[in-house]
Amino acid sequence: MSEQKPVRLPDAATIKAVLAGLDPVSADADLTPALSAAFPGFSFTTAPVDDFYWRSDRTVLSADGTRLGDHRAWVERELAELGGDLAAFWNRHRESNFRFAEWRGTAVFAFAPTGPGAADFVQISLGHEVEVLAGPVVDPDYRPYSADDLFDPSWVRREPDSGTQVLSGPVYRLRGRIGGGVVHMKSFLARRARVEREQREARRPELEDRVIHEVGPTGTRDIAFLDANPGWFDFVPRENRFFADWERSSAAADRIFAHWAFDIHDLEERGRREIGFISRPLTNPAERLLADDGVSVHRLMERIEAVDAEIGLPFAWFFLMTHGHWVDPDVGRAIAAGLRANRVRLPDRDAAVLLAWDDKPYLF
Repeated sequence: MSEQKPVRLPDAATIKAVLAGLDPVSADADLTPALSAAFPGFSFTTAPVDDFYWRSDRTVLSADGTRLGDHRAWVERELAELGGDLAAFWNRHRESNFRFAEWRGTAVFAFAPTGPGAADFVQISLGHEVEVLAGPVVDPDYRPYSADDLFDPSWVRREPDSGTQVLSGPVYRLRGRIGGGVVHMKSFLARRARVEREQREARRPELEDRVIHEVGPTGTRDIAFLDANPGWFDFVPRENRFFADWERSSAAADRIFAHWAFDIHDLEERGRREIGFISRPLTNPAERLLADDGVSVHRLMERIEAVDAEIGLPFAWFFLMTHGHWVDPDVGRAIAAGLRANRVRLPDRDAAVLLAWDDKPYLF
């Protein structure tokens, strides 16, 4: 955040207006300054994430390139004209050279700090998209079995670098799952903790009456659920732990959004509030770090140091481990065991974080 006091937090309507005003020719260069100008007091940075996608809204083009309108509506009209005969539709268009265009993109996140804390920032989830000439309106080799086969074309190649002809763009769109397009992270984490607490408290009467029947070598015994789970109402969500661990580790010297983005959701599903995020590393190591059989803890220490050096962040390996892909959780367990046996050492603050994780693991 710049020295100028922010007037208001970024809002979706203003962000959409900013994005709509970008010239495709210079959109990539203009995005960051345009966002900062629209929200005085905020200094934005942006970062791409390797998250290729395509949109379901498509346009049909005739053989000469004339746009014939929405793809689904066009298919419905053509089918109606043919009395719903899929074979006739296929025969008409398998050599008609009619094609469809669709928007394809990759994820981009914009960040702006709002204070010194790890969670003191705003995150905006964006899509960087181009419209491409995707392919023919029917699969030339296979007849459709249903109209759904035509509405959702699966016969075209969809890859980030497929060499497909670009028709328009790039443009930026506000995206993100429900509730995740524009987020003030500190407020989100407070909301996440509150929802978890309220949902657990709502179950208190049920859990106070619940009894677990344990069967052991000496017979059976009954134990109250809350006696068997004394920390049930003190549970801390993994999202909150991720940020708390960052703040008390060596990684805290860097802003968290310089290394991570967060795929956020906040929605109602089947009458239950679902809220959380999936952490997304902005830089990936070249290789996964696995806890191979027979590898000593000292060798693992060398490998995690190499990961930290590659990412350019102390204790980076730990947060990559919680992500659940790039560093095997067994690596963390092995190093925690080495710490407890005094075979290896970590900085005190990092050792405390790792040992707490080993006692109560969390993954995304």
